[in-house]
Amino acid sequence: MSSHDYERRKVVLLHGLARTSRSMRPIDKFLKREGFSVFNLNYPSRKKPIEELSKFVREQIQSNEEKGIKLDFVTHSMGGIILRYIMKVDPLPNLGRVVMLGPPNQGSEVVDRLSKLKIFKLMGPASLQLGTSSDGFVNTLGKVDFDLGIIAGNRSINPFLSFLIPGPDDGKVSVERAKVKGMNDFLVVPSSHSFFMSNLKVQKEILFYFKNGNFLK
Repeated sequence: MSSHDYERRKVVLLHGLARTSRSMRPIDKFLKREGFSVFNLNYPSRKKPIEELSKFVREQIQSNEEKGIKLDFVTHSMGGIILRYIMKVDPLPNLGRVVMLGPPNQGSEVVDRLSKLKIFKLMGPASLQLGTSSDGFVNTLGKVDFDLGIIAGNRSINPFLSFLIPGPDDGKVSVERAKVKGMNDFLVVPSSHSFFMSNLKVQKEILFYFKNGNFLK
């Protein structure tokens, strides 16, 4: 990808549930140092269901659109589900490449086990849509039809939550449930769910994917 290509592209960053755009700052700074234009989008993740959050995000993207500019994305956790919903119901015509970090593409067992607890409900209505039921929200979104690379983690700093999740996991999402039909590439790194963004290996893999359409590995 030449410097001329950079000028025709912008990277949109979408944070995860109960986080803010501040959590994406390490990737924001890294990509800007590499010459990318970046839009680090903030949205009220605990206030509304995914359908309404997606509409808000879509409107924010539209208000910052520039003619002839392709939009690449880096999403963390639920941010990836928001983008999948947008691409299903109101697709972005200028979508480029997408890298998802720890996305609950097939839901999370943590939601299945803890969603009935009062304290969990403080996470907001969108959190309750991230379960693993085959007829639940995430598992009815269908396959993706855009250029997608997924990075999953296999390290956890929360043994209790990992106990609820079968197989390798990042403390919130299992490696297996991060996958989705239609993805272009998949990579597992030694990272926990909350710390993908500050992981230099992850940052370099995002850059490589944007340039080449696959991970360095």
